[in-house]
Amino acid sequence: MQPAERSRVPRIDPYGFERPEDFDDAAYEKFFSSYLVTLTRRAIKWSRLLQGGGVPRSRTVKRYVRKGVPLEHRARVWMVLSGAQAQMDQNPGYYHQLLQGERNPRLEDAIRTDLNRTFPDNVKFRKTTDPCLQRTLYNVLLAYGHHNQGVGYCQGMNFIAGYLILITNNEEESFWLLDALVGRILPDYYSPAMLGLKTDQEVLGELVRAKLPAVGALMERLGVLWTLLVSRWFICLFVDILPVETVLRIWDCLFNEGSKIIFRVALTLIKQHQELILEATSVPDICDKFKQITKGSFVMECHTFMQVCGAARGSVPSQGAPPHLQPGGCSDHPEGAQDGHQWA
Repeated sequence: MQPAERSRVPRIDPYGFERPEDFDDAAYEKFFSSYLVTLTRRAIKWSRLLQGGGVPRSRTVKRYVRKGVPLEHRARVWMVLSGAQAQMDQNPGYYHQLLQGERNPRLEDAIRTDLNRTFPDNVKFRKTTDPCLQRTLYNVLLAYGHHNQGVGYCQGMNFIAGYLILITNNEEESFWLLDALVGRILPDYYSPAMLGLKTDQEVLGELVRAKLPAVGALMERLGVLWTLLVSRWFICLFVDILPVETVLRIWDCLFNEGSKIIFRVALTLIKQHQELILEATSVPDICDKFKQITKGSFVMECHTFMQVCGAARGSVPSQGAPPHLQPGGCSDHPEGAQDGHQWA
């Protein structure tokens, strides 16, 4: 690629992340030139929908969310659909009280240890940047540790809170969205025993055995634990694993419909790259394959990727599913026969 061509793709993305040296500028330009048309069309429709001031519960909103929430409306939509806005409205001043309360030195040390490890490739989190978002991140995580002492702070929460801060640009909103995720949508993912996390990883293994038996058989033959392969997918909710725009599209659905989107994404990644995975002949080899499947144009082209995830809707049960597969209480609309077209 000529230098003039490369310059058309900024070195730093809209969220402050530096693009890596091996970033495929040509593939990104090709994708974004078409995706920009989609973004513009979605933004117009969302603006019309939100003219009334609220975010109404309806099949239309559900369909719109699955097609992607425009960046300018994302914080507002996430806050309403997740229940975070209602919690914040019902507890005025609570966030600031948490920051002013009694300190927990162990909690503070644990959070500080991870601050410099959080998005070193993001210019907004560097100490040389003014303002540096590390302080904001510290406040959100400290307040949450005081709020939910059963969880305190768990590695992985720093990446999630960091993304929330980048999208909302608001400490208090980030805190309440973190509470929606950790406290309601993904219960027991970040507790000391991590029972919810462990259970859901086992459920993914069961789904793979049922839907992709050849991959399931390979895993058993090599004696590979799913925890080894996908724990970061679940703990970090695909942050630092998939491209930013793709993660945000996943989170649009996560805040509205709950954890089933995590399973859909995981199954889509595995199914789409089944042939590559089946080439693995050892544990290190299969670990490398699972790193490869989160790279490339398939995951970068977020709109197409989410359409493929939607087409896999029959892979994850909704109604009648065990509690850990229910939509986290974030959607009051049953899944039906017309579920599929809403992803297109």
